[in-house]
Amino acid sequence: MAPGTVGSALAALIIWAVPFSRVGLALFFVGITLGGTWAAHRAERVLGAKDPGAIVIDEVAGMALTVLPFAPTPAVLAVGFLLFRIFDIFKPFPARASQRVIGGIGVMVDDLIAGLYALAVIAIARAVFAWP
Repeated sequence: MAPGTVGSALAALIIWAVPFSRVGLALFFVGITLGGTWAAHRAERVLGAKDPGAIVIDEVAGMALTVLPFAPTPAVLAVGFLLFRIFDIFKPFPARASQRVIGGIGVMVDDLIAGLYALAVIAIARAVFAWP
């Protein structure tokens, strides 16, 4: 759990510190997801384990997805971080089942699903509570 929290926090810090445009953040997300899938596949082979804790690029991609459509304000990043970590830890359907996929895709996909869940909760909260 600790490496994932650190990876997610690092992602939130990068997104906050780097003045990404919407397109820039989308390109960051796509690059991290594609490069991370390749790197995670290689790292699993080198480390000889399925989704070892040393791989945190999946948390970076999931956190980026969580906040992708929103302005990266401190409030959005903090709520996104908390929601993403909750969904990443508890892995609601189909996140847990997706971990059976082998290789880098299996490493990445559960965190992308967690990111989608967190994104959806933020979007609903913004619509219901008119949260900026």
